Amino acid sequence: MVLSEEVSRFVRAAGPAHTDVQERMAAFAADHNFPNIGPESGAVLRLLARLTDASTVFEFGSGFGYSASWFLRGGADRVVLTEFDADELDQGRAFMTDAGLADRCVFEQGDAMETVERYDGPFDVVLIDHQKERYADAFHAVQDKLAPGGVVVADNVMRGPIDFDALLAYVDGDADALDAQNDQTRGIADYLDAVRGDDGVETTVLPVGSGLTVSTTVE
Repeated sequence: MVLSEEVSRFVRAAGPAHTDVQERMAAFAADHNFPNIGPESGAVLRLLARLTDASTVFEFGSGFGYSASWFLRGGADRVVLTEFDADELDQGRAFMTDAGLADRCVFEQGDAMETVERYDGPFDVVLIDHQKERYADAFHAVQDKLAPGGVVVADNVMRGPIDFDALLAYVDGDADALDAQNDQTRGIADYLDAVRGDDGVETTVLPVGSGLTVSTTVE
């Protein structure tokens, strides 16, 4: 484990509690073995929406709306939810309706990389949480559509369908560490290379949940 269970429990306990609808979302995720960002990372999303005074948030991969619910709790005026699976998006619409938040959501069914082409921005916050091998492509698709001070967040950079030990060795300077790795691990490495090598953003990694990379635009 990247973080000890005690630290994870502390972060979770010290952070905000679920709303009633979010509690149902979490139960739904558990019942269907559906990975979501969890309340620790959700609290970070809420904070980022608040700090950027977000007008528009764009999500690459929304599932049934759990992450979007945290952005909306942070005061985001509008969240664009993208999801390839129509049933998952319908479930998200139902949850958001129950929470009284549906009027601040735009539900887009289909490939997020195609959907984002129809939006000019500006985006105050972008969440990247779809196929790991497409993370870098998603960043490049939005980097010119970010508002001044805009933020891009990527989930699962420390845990999930990746080999963290290999990724750690790679960012620590071992260029051969990814030679035998899966596409997901390579995808996260490509994403880290993209954001760390871009002079237009400043990037840090937060060891929260499954690991969040947070990049913000600079003047």
